[in-house]
Amino acid sequence: MKQSKDVKEGRKKMEDLFDAAAFATRLKNTLIQYHSIEDDKWRVAKKMKDVTIWRKPSEEFNGYLFKAQGTIDDNVNNIIDHIRPGPRRLDWDRIMTSLDILEQFEENCCVMRYTTAGQLWNIISPREFVDFSYTVGYKEGLLSCGVSLDWSGKRPEFVRGYNHPCGWFCVPLKDDPNQSLLTGYIQTDLCGMVPQSAVDTAMASALITFYVDLRKTLQKA
Repeated sequence: MKQSKDVKEGRKKMEDLFDAAAFATRLKNTLIQYHSIEDDKWRVAKKMKDVTIWRKPSEEFNGYLFKAQGTIDDNVNNIIDHIRPGPRRLDWDRIMTSLDILEQFEENCCVMRYTTAGQLWNIISPREFVDFSYTVGYKEGLLSCGVSLDWSGKRPEFVRGYNHPCGWFCVPLKDDPNQSLLTGYIQTDLCGMVPQSAVDTAMASALITFYVDLRKTLQKA
């Protein structure tokens, strides 16, 4: 398959400057640090039945680090297979409109470019992200994490957003291995001229929708 110029330029930059293994380790350790933040540091942003979204000021940018948590009726491997980069993600995630793997380092480590739909009646216009993604074992379960990279070839029809370290921890419940606890940490700079209040509303609502849509998809499988 013929590769576009921006993909080739991006690959050259990665080859010259990027140590994927070291980068993945730092990213994993950052998410584990988030996962150990004390409960009293978080403030509830939104709650629906058994899904809760919290937030706290991010230490990475002038916005919030969101924490999401809820149970999923499925095993860890199947849940993470639906979350990490791949064709399954597009089947159910209504926010994501496209996903392409730009660079594959190992089976569990890649660079992906994806786009998102407009939100809040298009107050937030469609966005594009280029993320490094890494999936690794964590205790009895899995961690799938990512962070945005500087990458050439911005497309004029999209605002380029930036994900600071984000990730999803998925571990089986002790009483039932076919049920899992899914905990996510998301801190996204949508960039552009968007009021912060709109960003906060969109992020909390999008995370609730994430759980609702994922559950529906897994129930049908």
